[in-house]
Amino acid sequence: MTTIYHNPRCSKSRHTLALLQERGIEPEIIEYLVTPPSAERLKELLAMMGKSPRDIMRRKETAEAGLDDPALDDDALIAGMVANPIVIERPIVVNGDKAALGRPPESVADIL
Repeated sequence: MTTIYHNPRCSKSRHTLALLQERGIEPEIIEYLVTPPSAERLKELLAMMGKSPRDIMRRKETAEAGLDDPALDDDALIAGMVANPIVIERPIVVNGDKAALGRPPESVADIL
């Protein structure tokens, strides 16, 4: 099963979804601004991608949410991401036990 954490207003997210569909994959679509991932799920996604919370945070939105303080630890950042899902970079595609950030969209091909 393939899942995409998607923002339909984002061109990269739309392009990644189209790339999946062109390959015959109809993923489960989670509009993460409507249904944000839990802290536990974010930790799982980060582990699958081999990334830290700061690696998948949008700079401008992170600053606007007050999450750009270098003293914040990973747990505080993850809690901030759950409370302010707009700071999460998108899209994130999950395929089995692998996940990838679709920036650029073609980068998800490695996990398909």
